[in-house]
Amino acid sequence: MKSKYFPIALSLALLGILMTACQPTTPPEPTLDPAQIAVEALATIQAEYTQTAQAVPPTPLQTETPIPSPTAIRTPPALPSIYQSAILHPQDTPRTYTSDTCQYLNAKWDPNNSAPGTVVMVVMIHWITSGVPDQLYQINAGELRKLLENFHEQGFMAITMEQLAGFLETNAKIPSRSVLLLVDDTHHSQYFNKHFRPFYEKYGWHVVNAWISGPAILQTTRDENTALAPEGWIDYQAHGYIHNTPMSNASSDEFLFGELQGSISDLQEHFNKTPIAIIWPGGGFGERPVQTARDLGYRLGFTTNPRGPVMFNWVPQTDIKDEQRPYFIPEGPINDPLMTLPRYIDIAAGAHIDEVRVIGKEAAAYAEQNKAVELEYYDIVCVPGYGPIPTHVP
Repeated sequence: MKSKYFPIALSLALLGILMTACQPTTPPEPTLDPAQIAVEALATIQAEYTQTAQAVPPTPLQTETPIPSPTAIRTPPALPSIYQSAILHPQDTPRTYTSDTCQYLNAKWDPNNSAPGTVVMVVMIHWITSGVPDQLYQINAGELRKLLENFHEQGFMAITMEQLAGFLETNAKIPSRSVLLLVDDTHHSQYFNKHFRPFYEKYGWHVVNAWISGPAILQTTRDENTALAPEGWIDYQAHGYIHNTPMSNASSDEFLFGELQGSISDLQEHFNKTPIAIIWPGGGFGERPVQTARDLGYRLGFTTNPRGPVMFNWVPQTDIKDEQRPYFIPEGPINDPLMTLPRYIDIAAGAHIDEVRVIGKEAAAYAEQNKAVELEYYDIVCVPGYGPIPTHVP
């Protein structure tokens, strides 16, 4: 950059040279040569210019501000269908009950919850005899012991009703192979001490008693059970108040309320607990009984339909009556799988253990096969509202 004084100084220097040339030719006084002065002035100006130019930083070249490219819109992938099992009866198909997809995927893939493929067998134990079974739903005591030992050898662990509810509702962690031992009807303390205490002492197994609450109970039986209950390994749940008449859509409101609320009141009074499950007396249920039970706070309900095991958001049911199995009430019309859960019958449960293990393995493999797709869907659709999948907590 040139100094603003450069043109002026140059002009003065040249003017001085011209004026000197026009002076009369008289002997000059001893002074400096004007031309030399002009040359020196020019040199001084050039030096000033150089110094000024070096002091001023160069002006950077202007560049255009980059325009960010638009963010690509991610399309959620199609989610896979529910796992199907060829082992189930052709008319028994798995039903889901969690309508919120994001909530379901969050619970399914939370590493702190039960892993996919965790499976539960619910077994109905109705009456144990030391002799030859001669009644419906009766099992020999020795056969029951073999069944329970078989469960243990195949890696099953007995759980409580609260554990089952937590698993089915939120996929809370339970053993990957679990069994719920559900003993129907009221029994004296020796019944439990003889047949189930050994498994509690050896394996820490709990047993659920479907307790009939009505006045037909002998006072000695009630007293024995209320004394046994504080030990904690018997889980008392509701099995009706009068119990002798199955609940159905034809039942009066008074009868339904009496059966369901009567069980709650009795268990609260004598066992200091509020039941969370209704084991439907005689296996009878319907839309109105289920709704009444829900209104009173029940979270689970059990039929006598042995359709298969249960998993998180996976309960085998049917919509139509099967003429080959006329005693199985269709659960589909109720539209509440958790209140119409299936149960294996004790005398036949042993024959289904391997099938249940296979269902668990297949369900786990199917989940792993579709894990990437489900996690991608969750990342696109669910993370903004639900946050990321939790990490493992040691």
